[in-house]
Amino acid sequence: MADNKVKPKEIPNYMKFVIGGCAGMSGTLFVQPLDLVKNRMQLSGIGTAKKEYTSSFNAISKIFRNEGLFAFYNGLSAGLLRQATYSSTRLGVYTWLFTKFSNTDGTPPSFLVKAGLGSLAGICGAFVGTPAEIALIRMTADGKLPPAERRNYTNVFSALARITREEGFFTLWRGVIPTMGRSVVVNAVQLATYSQAKELLEKTGYFTEGILLHFCGSMISGFFTTVASLPVDIAKTRIQNMKMIEGKPEFSGTFDVFVKLVKNEGVFALWKGFTPYYARIGPHTVLTFIFLEQYTNLFKQYCMD
Repeated sequence: MADNKVKPKEIPNYMKFVIGGCAGMSGTLFVQPLDLVKNRMQLSGIGTAKKEYTSSFNAISKIFRNEGLFAFYNGLSAGLLRQATYSSTRLGVYTWLFTKFSNTDGTPPSFLVKAGLGSLAGICGAFVGTPAEIALIRMTADGKLPPAERRNYTNVFSALARITREEGFFTLWRGVIPTMGRSVVVNAVQLATYSQAKELLEKTGYFTEGILLHFCGSMISGFFTTVASLPVDIAKTRIQNMKMIEGKPEFSGTFDVFVKLVKNEGVFALWKGFTPYYARIGPHTVLTFIFLEQYTNLFKQYCMD
C-alpha cells in the first residue's frame, strides 16, 4: 500500500533569511539607543586630552540634555539596514553550511565544526553589512561634533550615496578587516560560552528550557563576548568614523588604533563603552530569538495553510 502520509510543509529557505533579518531588525528597535551610547563613548577622547564622558550614565545624561530624547534613535535607518544585510546573510550562510556539514543520518556537526561555521558565516555577514555599519557609526556620532563639522546624513541611503560620491565607492568597506575580525571573535566566543552557560545553568536545577534560561545564558555569554571583542570593535568604530587630516587618514590600521589609544588614553580605553555594549548584546540576542519564533509561527499560521 502506498504511504498516504503528507509531509508537513516546510518554510522556504528564502523566507528563513527574511524572517531572520526581520527578527534582527525588530531587536534593533529596542537596543538602538545603547548602540548610540556605545559609539559615542568609543569615539570620545579623539584629538583631546579631556575625558568627554565619565560613565555610560553620564553619556546618556549629556546626550539627553544637549540633543533631546529622539537623539538616541539617530542612525536608526542604518541600524535596521545593517540587520537586514548582516543578520540575513549570516543566517543564510550558516543554515546552508550547517546542512552541508551535517551527517548523512541527519545528526548535526560537532560543536567545534559549528563554531567554525558560525565564524565563517559571521565573516560573510560582516562583509555584506559593512556599508550600513559605516553609515550607522557616522550617523550616531554626528551629534557630538560641532555644527560645522557634522555630516548631516538624512537617512542611511543618503549616507551611502554621499559617501560614494564624496569619498569613493570603496570607502563603504573602510574598516572591513577589523569588522570581520570582530565578527569572528563574537561568533566563536558567543557560541561557545552561550552553550556552556545554558548547560551549567540547567544543571543547577533552577532553570528549564525557556526565555529565562535563554536570557541568563545570553547575559553570561555577552559578558565574555564583550571582554573579548570590544577592543576590536573600538578599532573598527574609529577607523570607520575617521577623517582625512592633511590628505592622510587618522589611522593606518587596527594596530595603529590600539597603539595610539593606549598611548593617549590608557589601556582601559580599549574597553570604552563596556556597559552599553554588554547591555546590548545579551538582550538583543534574546529579543531576536523571541521575534524569530513569533514571526515563524505567524508565517506558518497565515501563509502555509
